Amino acid sequence: MIPDPELREPDLPRTAKVRKQALRTGWTTGTCASAAAKAAATALVTQQAQHAVEVGLPDGRRVRFDVDECTFAVDECTVKPHEATAVVVKDAGDDPDVTHGARLTATVRWRENPENPENPDRPGHPDRPGLDLQGGVGVGVVTKPGLGLELGAPAINPVPRKMITEAVGEVIDPENQGVQVTISVPDGERMARKTTNARLGILGGISILGTTGIVRPFSTASWRASVEQAISVLAAQDETTVVLCTGGRTEKGAMKLLPGLPEVCFVEVGDFTGAALRQAVNHRLNRVVFVGMAGKLTKLASGVLMTHYTRSKVSLDLLKDVTEAAGGPQDLAERVAAANTARHAAELWDEAALLPAAARELCARAARVLRRFCLEITSATVPEIDVIMVDFTGQTKIAEAAA
Repeated sequence: MIPDPELREPDLPRTAKVRKQALRTGWTTGTCASAAAKAAATALVTQQAQHAVEVGLPDGRRVRFDVDECTFAVDECTVKPHEATAVVVKDAGDDPDVTHGARLTATVRWRENPENPENPDRPGHPDRPGLDLQGGVGVGVVTKPGLGLELGAPAINPVPRKMITEAVGEVIDPENQGVQVTISVPDGERMARKTTNARLGILGGISILGTTGIVRPFSTASWRASVEQAISVLAAQDETTVVLCTGGRTEKGAMKLLPGLPEVCFVEVGDFTGAALRQAVNHRLNRVVFVGMAGKLTKLASGVLMTHYTRSKVSLDLLKDVTEAAGGPQDLAERVAAANTARHAAELWDEAALLPAAARELCARAARVLRRFCLEITSATVPEIDVIMVDFTGQTKIAEAAA
């Protein structure tokens, strides 16, 4: 077994500077792609250029975007537009995001209809209804497992896919009219060089991401301050338990798993687990629950308390050791050691019916690290530490362990 890891809390990235004013949230590439897709679909149906568009977020809110550019391609035979393209420029708010300013471009065209003698003017092929979503220039292609996407598919994550489909569906009925939607990002390949995409097997461009549709500036010193403030607020309300969640999905899942706790107890901690623990100890809280997915838990189990992707990597050696400690065979341990991501490792565990045992082992190691960190902060009584691993929807508990 790997010995207890050294505890590390790396500095913030150089780009994460303290700002005097409150941070602006921004929009994910997924939200901007859905807005561009709706604008292009609307233009194709109305045959009029669009200058603004409104789309829905996963939480039901509606937001409005300016359309930076809207153009048509005209069919030479019918002299009618058969394809429309729209561009929405991404505003990432105050997050140091390499895709800030990216031109999310959607091209919408009727699917080929070469043979429809009964109604040759009807858009779409009667035998090919539905929305065909494609990746264009600057959108990466998935070449390795462990990302929750098909190999060879464009790197457009599930929530953005749903948002794009719903946005286009507000204009075109895909059950009756077949359309092809192509998302592209000019200069996306250059942007991707500043990300970990190539290491993860996403080649040729950026990923279209987002789970809430909103970019929250997790990667900044001001976000760390907001985490510390949230814990101070719950302590001021005489609450003694804090539930640290890595993001919006895990927070929603944690609230379902721990329904007896008031909302104030749940804190989206982002990358700042160390800062959150320090604040919990300072306020003498009785219990800390950490809820996360395999990737963050692996980093914590490795001793890393500030888990920003530029400052820490998933330890495959640790995941191999977890596999062996959970009773996995040597060939499985070797495959885990060669996994593409922590998610890929979890999928390998699941295929081998080892997921519950391996996840419990991973949770236990992460919990020990969190407890050790608290003990280094204070000689007084430290909080009880529980760690829960959830699946990649954030909604289902896989395992739990306490230190």
